[in-house]
Amino acid sequence: MRTVLTREMDGRRVLGPIWSGWRRGLGVSTAPEDADFGIEARHHRQPRGSRLRSGPLGDQPFPGLLPKNLSREELVDALRAAVVDRKGPLVTLNKPQGLPVTGKSGELTLLSVLPELSQSLGLGEQELQVVRASGKESSGLVLLSSCPQTASRLQKFFTHSQRAQRPTATYCAVTNGIPTASEGKIQAALKLEHIDGVNLTVPVKAPSRKDILEGVKKTLSHFRVIATGSGCALVQLQPLTVFSSQLQVHMVLQLCPVLGDHTYSARVGTVLGQRFLLPAESTKPQRQVLDEALLRRLHLTPSQAAQLPLHLHLHRLLLPGTRARDTPIELLAPLPPYFSRTLQCLGLRLQ
Repeated sequence: MRTVLTREMDGRRVLGPIWSGWRRGLGVSTAPEDADFGIEARHHRQPRGSRLRSGPLGDQPFPGLLPKNLSREELVDALRAAVVDRKGPLVTLNKPQGLPVTGKSGELTLLSVLPELSQSLGLGEQELQVVRASGKESSGLVLLSSCPQTASRLQKFFTHSQRAQRPTATYCAVTNGIPTASEGKIQAALKLEHIDGVNLTVPVKAPSRKDILEGVKKTLSHFRVIATGSGCALVQLQPLTVFSSQLQVHMVLQLCPVLGDHTYSARVGTVLGQRFLLPAESTKPQRQVLDEALLRRLHLTPSQAAQLPLHLHLHRLLLPGTRARDTPIELLAPLPPYFSRTLQCLGLRLQ
């Protein structure tokens, strides 16, 4: 497990015009007055009513979450409203936080309602399949395709990009704590371990060849801090590998857990204001604890903070152009309302 700092992001040079937007197109400034955060799906602006005001949160502390106990029909309606882009056989959704993509038989998941969603979108017998998706606890882009050949081509593109260490996905995260370095790489060997009836991602120090054969995976993410305020940071993350809860665990290793991470944040301890890592194998998941100053900035009570959703959003995805030499296509998804409100409360703005 080690952290390697870098002055350049590898994918920016390779993908040229698209990734130069990471540096120049996403400026950051404090925003105590304006809550229009400027992330939007192409041709889909957020409605004017989505602007949020700071102040007490009242009965709805986290606007934009899916209501509990949705029926299948209500979930299909919500997903249809979440469509941010349609081109040919491709359908792009902005998935709400907390919606699982897959699950056990009988559970209400994105995958379980794809037949109804396909019909609702007028695709007839062409049923959608998942090509790329954010995880259950994160929000953001989900790429679907009604054409198996197109889905296969995209999967090959993502696999090739990963092997070449060219990032195709960019996440936004708000972290409780500010990383020491403003940008760099996070490298860690990770494994899944069954602890107290739950599968958790655990770092492995100096993995052996046997460990790798038994499921330990070397993982890599790029990070860049784009704004700080009130002891928190707005961070852009680009995973170069795929592993369960990779980004959450990587930020814990930086002693800066993602806001709303009620699974791994307990691994960061504090003594006399100094943070340190607790043993992952013996630290049980628990509700994230925020200090009083941060609670005041967020206008949250401790009981509301215990329900804080994970602030991890897949907001940008690159797709291949029609021809091999074409510039990659960029898909964007708006931030959830609760995420935008958190940025405003912390005085941050993402353009």
